[in-house]
Amino acid sequence: MKPRPARPRPAASRQAAELRGRDGERRAAWYLWLKGWRILDRRVRTPSGEVDLVARKGRLIAFVEVKTRQSAAELDHAIDERRLARVAAAAEILMPLYAGPQDDIRIDVILVAPRTLPRHIENAWIG
Repeated sequence: MKPRPARPRPAASRQAAELRGRDGERRAAWYLWLKGWRILDRRVRTPSGEVDLVARKGRLIAFVEVKTRQSAAELDHAIDERRLARVAAAAEILMPLYAGPQDDIRIDVILVAPRTLPRHIENAWIG
């Protein structure tokens, strides 16, 4: 059985998804802050893509992709290599703005769903 092509979503669905995504980013930032991270920036756009959160903990800078889904079951398929490659390309551009010569850099992912703790995947991209 062939997968059906995705149907365009109505504007209301896109707006709801945007609101869920922003809420997930707020939850992810709060989660990181509780774990001792300092949020340096949010929703940073570059020609290569967007980084949802830029965070620092000591000498470590994390460029974080946040994926929000309506249920925890959907989180297993929320991130793919192509999306992580875009985040990594954006991070390359942003590194000089946020990281010093002694800082370590990594790409993290935080998965968010209702009624669950965020799931933090450290070093999600090793390129």
